[in-house]
Amino acid sequence: MVTTTATAAATVLTPPVTARRLLTGYFVGMGALMAVWGTRMPAVQAAAHLSAGQLSLVLLGAAAGMVAGLYIGGSIAQRHGPAVLLTAPAVVLALALAALGGCQTLPTLIAAALVFGLAHGLLDVGANVAAVHCQDAWGASIMSSLHAGFSVGALFGAAAAAATAHTPHSRVFLITGLAAAAAALLSSPAVRSISDLPSSPANAHEDPAGPGASGRVTGLWLLGALAAACLLGEGAAADWSAVHLHGQHSSAAVSASAYAVYSAAMATGRLAGDRLTTRYGAPVLVRAGAVLAFTGLGTGLLVGTTWSALAGWACLGLGLSTTVPALITAAGHHGPRAVATVTATGYIGLLAGPAVIGALAALTGSVPVALALPVLLAAAVAITSRHALETSR
Repeated sequence: MVTTTATAAATVLTPPVTARRLLTGYFVGMGALMAVWGTRMPAVQAAAHLSAGQLSLVLLGAAAGMVAGLYIGGSIAQRHGPAVLLTAPAVVLALALAALGGCQTLPTLIAAALVFGLAHGLLDVGANVAAVHCQDAWGASIMSSLHAGFSVGALFGAAAAAATAHTPHSRVFLITGLAAAAAALLSSPAVRSISDLPSSPANAHEDPAGPGASGRVTGLWLLGALAAACLLGEGAAADWSAVHLHGQHSSAAVSASAYAVYSAAMATGRLAGDRLTTRYGAPVLVRAGAVLAFTGLGTGLLVGTTWSALAGWACLGLGLSTTVPALITAAGHHGPRAVATVTATGYIGLLAGPAVIGALAALTGSVPVALALPVLLAAAVAITSRHALETSR
């Protein structure tokens, strides 16, 4: 009995178990912080008396900071490992959110947003590279469930922001930021479990100029392009799903629920993704999911009813749920810089996609026609993902 208890205790304390719990917390926290920031954007705009153009500058500052953080983080993780990109960036991210609540002018908002985005980029690389190492040490697919933490955190963050809609955003940002910073500091002793994980695969530090470098670069750009296609769909759901439903003469409540339906479907798919990946393999699962996204949202746009639209957004979330985790896992075979490159390229789709869809809607005079873009990109993912994932092994 004593031996059994000791064995169980030793198992609980192994680095992969501790690291998985820690990383789940980080992904949940990132999702919650981003949701709180995004859902209270109208209050930020009103408090600083910003025009739509001025608000876009704030968002551009955050986007620029994030892209810089992703590329800088890739170099840091390549040299020093991902553990150094967890505690400090998490604390800075949380405190930057708190600072954003107190900014009342455009210059201060842009500066704080730049820091917010930079810290987010660094933390994103650290968490994803550490997740690749943790998955290798675990010996089974866990990337999808880790990314499910981000979706769950986003749902809770959005719900909390909605519940405190009548509370000044400055107070919400301050309390959320201080709580997140405290959580990051309290969990810092567990970060050493990341350093205790086995090193990444042998090809993680391949010489970029060595044999086969051209093929690896091409493969990484293909992985990045697929990530951009999938994240463009996520950006479309976040910014255009409610507009789409409203155009179908849905009520304000039903229109607002479209993104929640999408997020819930994505979280569900990611929670089941690891088991499905183990059973069928990532190439098969990603291709099947892309086909579901293509047919589901495409049908929803063609039928043009409220329920078909909601079902279409749910199919998009469920279908694309395992794609980004699979692409990051594939990039992880080539090291931290590859993870950063694929992630940064993917975020281009997330950041630029909604604007492109808006331009298409203005050009064609139809939101459903413009939303054919994520449908077509899902079809492209279905066609090319198997080759990209199999050649990146």
